[in-house]
Amino acid sequence: MHASASAPTSTEAAPSAAPSPYRWRVVDIVVASVIGVASGLVFLLWNVAYRGPSALLEPLLPGLQGLLDGPWLFAGVLGALIIRKPGAAVFTEVVAAGVSALTLIGNTWGAFLTLEAGLIQGLGAELVFLLFFYRRWSLPVAILAGIGAALAGGVNNLLLWYAGADLSFVLVYLVSTSISGAIVAGLLSWLLARGLAATGALDRFASGREARARV
Repeated sequence: MHASASAPTSTEAAPSAAPSPYRWRVVDIVVASVIGVASGLVFLLWNVAYRGPSALLEPLLPGLQGLLDGPWLFAGVLGALIIRKPGAAVFTEVVAAGVSALTLIGNTWGAFLTLEAGLIQGLGAELVFLLFFYRRWSLPVAILAGIGAALAGGVNNLLLWYAGADLSFVLVYLVSTSISGAIVAGLLSWLLARGLAATGALDRFASGREARARV
């Protein structure tokens, strides 16, 4: 008498591999696009609204207008915090810039340079999330991503719009835009992402499930 283990038949289905957490789904593309378009509408409003505060800040200290950059920087950080996939920061920031570029409402920079700025700013935020291997989505990381977007966009602006500026202007501008990026693009985007997650609207995303689990 002997026992034998039965071999699996050819009709038995092999266990399917778990989907990669970094692979984009259709829902990721749709929601990232919605975030980008909604952010682009904010860009449109700020294209016009920033001029009043800018006229007040520039005479106070040249370069201080960098404090007004944040509303153009938040889309990439917010998109990355919600989607949590490689490329989300670049995608949402470029879509938002595209809305501003195509409509040109209050936009004096032209379509091409608006899209170029969006790409650079998105890359600045994306690099920070990449440095943490797309595994850390905490408030400090969000703030660093906001600063990353600000510094990337700030250097781009210095090269395109403030060429030849003296060192004091450069330092004041970079510090100012970094503060704005940290607060508006970093802190406020993190709070907005958590607020949306708490409503259950993001339950199909890791960001939403994580927030609901804490409740």
